[in-house]
Amino acid sequence: MFKRLAGPTYPLFIFFIVNLVLLSLSRFALSVWQSERIGEFNNWIQLFLNGIRIDISALCWLFTPLIILSILFTGKNKLGQCVQNVIKTGLVIESTFLLFMEFATPAFINTYDLRPNRLFVEYLVNPKEIFTMLWNGHLAALISAPILTALCAFLCWKLANKVFKNIAYPKWHNNLITRPLVFLLLGTMTFLGARSSLEHRGINPAMVAFSPDPLVNSLVLSSGYSLLFAIQQMKDEGNAAEIYGKMSLEEVINILKAVRNRPTTDYISTGLPTLTQNQATYQGKLKNLVIILEESLGAQFIGTLGGKPLSPKIDELAKQGWLFENMYATGTRSVRGIEAVTAGFTPTPARSVVKLPGSQQDFFTVAELLSKQGYHTSFIYGGEKHFDNMASFFYGNGFQQIIDEKDYLTPHFTATWGVSDEDLFAKAHDTFMQLHQQGKPFFSLVFTSSNHDPFEFPAGKIELYEQPQETRNNAAKYADFATGYFFDLAKKAEYWNDTIFLIIADHDSRVGGASLVPVQHFHIPALILGKNIEPKRDPRLVSQIDMPTTLLSLIGVSGNYPMLGYDLTKPEDPNRALMQYDKTFGYMRKINNQLQTVILQQGKPAESYVYSEQSKTLTAVDGNDQMKKQALAYSLWGSYAYKLHLYQLGDNKKP
Repeated sequence: MFKRLAGPTYPLFIFFIVNLVLLSLSRFALSVWQSERIGEFNNWIQLFLNGIRIDISALCWLFTPLIILSILFTGKNKLGQCVQNVIKTGLVIESTFLLFMEFATPAFINTYDLRPNRLFVEYLVNPKEIFTMLWNGHLAALISAPILTALCAFLCWKLANKVFKNIAYPKWHNNLITRPLVFLLLGTMTFLGARSSLEHRGINPAMVAFSPDPLVNSLVLSSGYSLLFAIQQMKDEGNAAEIYGKMSLEEVINILKAVRNRPTTDYISTGLPTLTQNQATYQGKLKNLVIILEESLGAQFIGTLGGKPLSPKIDELAKQGWLFENMYATGTRSVRGIEAVTAGFTPTPARSVVKLPGSQQDFFTVAELLSKQGYHTSFIYGGEKHFDNMASFFYGNGFQQIIDEKDYLTPHFTATWGVSDEDLFAKAHDTFMQLHQQGKPFFSLVFTSSNHDPFEFPAGKIELYEQPQETRNNAAKYADFATGYFFDLAKKAEYWNDTIFLIIADHDSRVGGASLVPVQHFHIPALILGKNIEPKRDPRLVSQIDMPTTLLSLIGVSGNYPMLGYDLTKPEDPNRALMQYDKTFGYMRKINNQLQTVILQQGKPAESYVYSEQSKTLTAVDGNDQMKKQALAYSLWGSYAYKLHLYQLGDNKKP
């Protein structure tokens, strides 16, 4: 009876119900797997009710074009049968996509502690590296997901053949007056299902979030929805930060200037509101600068920072240099660390500027500033330079030379992500020797890769911390070993006397946890070394964005630039950390001996917490309105600066 009444829309109803059931079963399986995390909040009913609501919305959006076709264009004629085949194929493809994303979810959660999001899309741009990483570290997922997807595609096609067989065309479908009325009725129901709300905004992840644990909130979604929502948001990168609220550019600038507390005479351009003139502390002969960006080497792996005993080399070097005890990364991706340490750029919920089209040239970097002061500038990497769009960003913004995997003629060890850190550092050392002989100052960003999943490194180099060899902890220990190897070479070289070195992590490894922002996983090492660097431990609360300004001051380079970071050679206390965790932004300051933290979430009011370093937890407290405004200003600045082209040296912009 229902099949005759529904007519050509019958297959859509069947596939809708089947997908709804399968997505709910997948959510149930994932929730049982993560039951310990969910159990902390005891909101299983809310999770599943909101999950069904999200699934209905997603299926309504996906099926809308097929509903239109089925009501208005199907029929017994040739055109109608052709349209019916299109609908049939569309149902199979959409259903297979949703199921494939569910099959890919466990491996993604294991790595990123969230359902697939924008990172899933970004990694697809680099299939060689990702396939090799999956092959070496996630082989079960790599094999099982395609097999299960193919099986589901086959079963979906069989189901489609069955439900499309003997389709009836009832009276309403044959009546040119009734058909538009049915279309209006079903169209209205589909629209309401897709919006799932009568409020000003339709349903979105923020409306169904109920837990302080981001993973639990992501389980409410389906992975297909999570991915498509991320893609939709990527379309308007320039306005990405407005998800936290709106504030005029003028107010943003006024707040940031008040936080920095610099003389108004330091600001030298109305067209570039953060462009300041800066005087270096060191006034002698210009020094070389080398930034060693350590892949995934969070403070949890550094013994001298209270982490695991995996860093004997860095611990020893820390006694010889300027160690920052409370350095915080701005994000959880390498490109986020790159934009912070090479450009001093504040994080946003958009992709890093390393990847955005509007920042591939005329965007400030330390390399651009130094190249105009006579420096040779380079990026030295063990992998392929195109990964994460690094080559385009670097070449377009002041880096004159890039050394990548193809430039290592006889590497001793090559892994998924490129040559080993030892090969990398040997190449860097040889390069610095040659540049020093040329008598020209140089700046180089050296980016390691051995401490990256699937954690491949040469055997016999370290005493393993655990078995088997290819583990996160062992790879971190090898990264430390390779860093010590480099400094053994550098200290014996002539360029040592004229060079300032920074060892800093891009981010921590496998950032996640049952917290809106897992603050402990943003804590990273930062150590400045050089012949005349006074050994000390610096307790100030600082951010990655403070490093470029400090390094320029240490190497004797004065100049005009738009960075918001502090020069830590001066007795100023930044007393703030900026932490971008997917779509959540954390802003932390130490006030009255407490680490007060403002959390900005999409579509929600700012919330205030106190972070405990002992328990690694955030506890809600009454709001600090001034801090909330500062947090919003910091989160919006990057979006404004990118969209309005405000992050420049000023050479091409009128004051």
